[in-house]
Formats: sequence, C-alpha cells, structure tokens
Amino acid sequence: MLLDAIYWNADPVLFSLGPISVRWYGLAFAVGFIIGYDIVARMYRHEGAPERWLGILLAYVLVATVVGARLGHVFFYEWDYYGKHPAEILKIWNGGLASHGGTIAIIIALFLYSWIVTKKPASWVFDKIVIAIALVGGLIRLGNLMNSEIYGGPTDLPWGFVFERNHEVLPAHPTQIYEALCYFALFGLLMWMYWKKNAEERPWLITGIFFIGIFLPRFLIEYVKNVQVASEYEMIAKYGMNLGQMLSIPFILLGIFLVVWAMAHPRKHFTFPNRFADAPADTKPKSKR
Repeated sequence: MLLDAIYWNADPVLFSLGPISVRWYGLAFAVGFIIGYDIVARMYRHEGAPERWLGILLAYVLVATVVGARLGHVFFYEWDYYGKHPAEILKIWNGGLASHGGTIAIIIALFLYSWIVTKKPASWVFDKIVIAIALVGGLIRLGNLMNSEIYGGPTDLPWGFVFERNHEVLPAHPTQIYEALCYFALFGLLMWMYWKKNAEERPWLITGIFFIGIFLPRFLIEYVKNVQVASEYEMIAKYGMNLGQMLSIPFILLGIFLVVWAMAHPRKHFTFPNRFADAPADTKPKSKR
C-alpha cells in the first residue's frame, strides 16, 4: 500500500538548558565525529600506527570541516551579502555551511597532516579518514532533515514530505534522506573494502571510490533539489546546472582518476617503528627511591 505524504514539523532543538540549546544538527555533527574517531582509531590500531597521531588528526579535521564549510558557503553561495557584512561570517549558528568548502579544506588539512605529522604518503591517511567522513556526511544530512532545510521540489511520490515549519503546502522530495541513504551505503562499501578486501594496500583506491560515491549522487540529486540561493537561477538557465553540480564535477573526475591510478599500481604495505599503544622495547620500570 502506498504511503500518504508525510507532514514534517520536527523541532530543530533537541532540548534547552537556560540560554543553551542543543540542536539535532549539532548532535549529528558530534556523534559523527565521535564514531568516526573510533573507526579511524581501530584502523590505526590494525596497522600499528602511533597512537599520538589520532588526537592531532582530530584537531586538523575538526577545524578544517567547520572553517572550510563555512567559508565555502560564504564565497561560493552568498559572497554578495557577506562581502558587505563580514562580521556575519563568524555567526555560524545562523546556518550556512557548504560541503564542497569543507571537502577542499579537509584535503588541504590532510596533506599538511601527512607532511608535518605522519611523514607518510598522503594516501595513507586519506584512505582512512574518508570512510569516517562518509558516515558523518549521512548524519549531517539527517541533521538537515531535522532543520527542515535543503529539501527538493514538489513531488507526487508517496514518500513526499510536507515541510510545515517552512509553511509548505505541497509534498516535496526529502532530498536530505536521499543523500543520507547514499552516504550510509557508501560508508558500508568502504568499510567492506578496508576490512574484507585490504583495499588500503592500493593507495588512493578507497579515496577515489569515496569521491565518486559522494559527489555523483550529489550531482544527480541536485536535479530535484530546490535552489539554495537566487543567483543560481541564472546559472541553471545558462549552463543547465546549479553551483553544487558544477562544484561536484571536478571531484567526480578526480575520483575516477584515483581509482584508475590505484588499480594500475601494485599493492603497498606500510610499516611503523612505534606500534599503536605499544611501549618502546627498551623501556623498563624505574625502581622507587
């Protein structure tokens, strides 16, 4: 039996304690980072990488995600406004994050992390962190759903959502759910590749699949998603694509290149002189005096 339209009016705020409010979106971010940290820690432990690298990695990725996503929205989507009101850039709690900006910032951060911290080829950390990012991306889209934002145009499909909080009266594509399901499926695929197929021994393969699996669905779903800013109407009329789609194309092509490159090169196994959580071999307990 077909479902009727779903009337959606979720409260974006999970709970409040005085002036402090905990929002579903922020919770999705936090849960994603906590679970993602644990996943990457297991991979570090599995390969014997030094434990101290983990906390440094978390700091790099957290800062890059927030700063990059914010600046991506500012420069890609609403520079006309923020260029005239630069103080508003810091008011991240008012909304306005762009995944493409976050992706670019994380790429830069991971190259710096590899150069400064691990002294290993960048592929080593990329092929781990992207697995966690796929999970975080899906959770963030569920946060968008709780905010009743970034949804699609009208639809007569049985799973259409009527976003009452935004005074909508017609069912719309719940594109947040479409993207979340794609990202969760990608997360499962990448975990299988790492733990069952040892795909990390083919540098850049997991990262290449990630870029394709994130940005190809994003490109296609944009066709049923509402325009985010008015300036995109002119872009669609001229190029047949919106800004999100145009920004996705380079990442899709990069993903294809990385997959081809990885499959054309032999497997590689990395070793570490100081295994995860292991004490140096010559360490002895000191006697009390």
